[in-house]
Amino acid sequence: MLRYFISILLIVTSFSAMSQEEAPKIEEGKLLETARDSVTEKDKYGLRFGIDLGRPVFTFLDDNYTGFEIVGDFRVSKKLYIATELGNEERTIDDNQLNFTAKGSYIKLGVDYNLYSNWFGMDNMIYAGGRYSFSTFSQTLNSYSLLNRNQVFEEELLVEPGTEFSSLNASWLELVFGAKVEMFNNFYMGASVRIARLFSNTEPDNFANLWIPGFNKVTNDSSFGVGFNYTLSYRIPIFKKDR
Repeated sequence: MLRYFISILLIVTSFSAMSQEEAPKIEEGKLLETARDSVTEKDKYGLRFGIDLGRPVFTFLDDNYTGFEIVGDFRVSKKLYIATELGNEERTIDDNQLNFTAKGSYIKLGVDYNLYSNWFGMDNMIYAGGRYSFSTFSQTLNSYSLLNRNQVFEEELLVEPGTEFSSLNASWLELVFGAKVEMFNNFYMGASVRIARLFSNTEPDNFANLWIPGFNKVTNDSSFGVGFNYTLSYRIPIFKKDR
């Protein structure tokens, strides 16, 4: 009897010891699972603003150009951003027969849609978007040179050098493709290409709008234009949402 009692006691003791060893592992597993569940991915929401780096560079390199552009966006959902650009440009164009200066301001309003799915901890964009753009400007005819009266202007339509045409405006739509990469915490580098379609263009009498601030060059045979920008921006983080 004593031998059987000792055997049963040893078996019970062994099971008790095994259960005590397994309990911490189970508790540890639960803790790890709870810790993983408590770490959720969050996206940053806030106002991002910055400048176009290209225009100051062109201002420095080109004596006939001066310009700047402020850019901004605000995230409204996981993929959608409200975006805007504000700028001012002045450019003098001198070709073989005509020298003129155009200067004015513009605003572009629209949205960007992020096509890129970020990994955990990333906040980058590859996006497509659209803008409605509007510009107010003036143009000054500095000088002109005609080889004959049938070239460029008819004689009765000529205007005096130094004439300024003011209160001009134009509007257009832009299709935007670009990318923004977070270089440091809340600091972003970006680049975009814009394909624009001119819709309205108020021209003065006896002259044509050959260059529009924000739109660039205007040609007689096409209402389309192309533009670029290269940006440095900073986001003010206002709040976060679970991804």
